[in-house]
Amino acid sequence: MEFQQFDRRNYPTVSARTGYGEWATTYEETVPDHLDIHVLERIKTVDWPAATQCLDLGCGTGRIGAWLRRRGVATIDGLDLTPEMIDRARAKQLYRALLLGSVEETGISGVQYDLIVMSLVDEHLSGLERVYWEAYRLSAADVGAMFVVVGMHPLFFMTGMPTHFEDSTGNPKAIETHVHLMSEHVSAALLAGWTLREMYEGVIDEDWLRVKPKWAHLRHRPVNFGCVWGRK
Repeated sequence: MEFQQFDRRNYPTVSARTGYGEWATTYEETVPDHLDIHVLERIKTVDWPAATQCLDLGCGTGRIGAWLRRRGVATIDGLDLTPEMIDRARAKQLYRALLLGSVEETGISGVQYDLIVMSLVDEHLSGLERVYWEAYRLSAADVGAMFVVVGMHPLFFMTGMPTHFEDSTGNPKAIETHVHLMSEHVSAALLAGWTLREMYEGVIDEDWLRVKPKWAHLRHRPVNFGCVWGRK
């Protein structure tokens, strides 16, 4: 679904590549761990240190890569659409390789990953089928590879708030946002060959409101999700 029908902010909207390029310098200061890292910490079905080859899809500045390393994942490749974000990730010296490209068509060949992680990316894709197929193509067939997807909940976007940031002049800008129902994730994943191993949906609770007190009117609303998909 198109986000415009829910939009209550009407911020100027830019593409993901343009928006994250502008946002790169302040991204880590403005994105709370509650959005994604707290979801990863609730996942129980992934043995993080056992991963031998990990791909961080939409790696951004390397926030997720840093978390993966702290959890014992030794070998991580990263891919992102935005050069400015990749420059930030490269400075962390966490990744074996950093690649510029699309999560839907990575161009990666010759590597099979037993763990693939994609966080806060799906909202910028017009459809989901291609990314689930691409992750399946890159997953190792013989070791029960897993694909971990973390994102903002579609019901949160339906409250009218897009992914947004303040540009260098202090003015808000939205990044192109698409609303994908959870059933769309399930359909796309199953079609590609994945099976669901675990699912988590987070709500705005008192812990969240300590970080985002302005969201008090959204208390108890769904805010994010995490899914673990396994290869048959």
